[in-house]
Amino acid sequence: MLRANGTERCVLGERPRMLETPDMARTAHDARAAALPPRRRFTIRDYHRMGEAGIFHEDDRVELLDGEIVEMSPIGSRHAGIVDRLTMLFARRLGRWVIVRVQNPIVLDDYSEPQADLTLLTPRPDYYVDAHPRPADVLLAVEVMGTSGSYDRTLKLPLYARRRIRELWLVDLPAAAIDVYRRPSAAGYREHQHLPRGRRMGPLAFPRVHFRVAEILG
Repeated sequence: MLRANGTERCVLGERPRMLETPDMARTAHDARAAALPPRRRFTIRDYHRMGEAGIFHEDDRVELLDGEIVEMSPIGSRHAGIVDRLTMLFARRLGRWVIVRVQNPIVLDDYSEPQADLTLLTPRPDYYVDAHPRPADVLLAVEVMGTSGSYDRTLKLPLYARRRIRELWLVDLPAAAIDVYRRPSAAGYREHQHLPRGRRMGPLAFPRVHFRVAEILG
């Protein structure tokens, strides 16, 4: 209870109220965090065993990102059309020098197997039938985003950078633009270009081959 002068006193039968200091608040936060059960990160081996055991339905759209199984967003008609258009453009202009892959896995490390919308891969006679490609095999990864706040930007972008995917294009449908990321590092991509309609770009591995943003977006 407050006295008239602003000081506090305890009334008989009233439970004293303790004032919380910043140190006490931090201690309480740490105690709550310590009480949370540890999270298990799934390996790629775990992930594939789940698939073999029938835990995932054949129509489930999931991918493994940094040890967590993430449900992928449904593919809308515009998203699908952009992927088809890019597949055609890549095949026509680069098909002699690359393997164009559509929505298939990349093994980034023991805990991550994302499925980029498109990848340009270093050619191999076996077409990677014995194992999925790894970062050194990927010349370019492309993700098509139906929303600007997509987890492609918040989760996959830094993951691709840490695992040294040399170039990433994020096709941002709401912004009608393409973000080009290069020079990967543990802290993220060190080079970024935001390219709206009217601009053009070429893959780092093939600087003489150009694509107009407008022809990709339609």
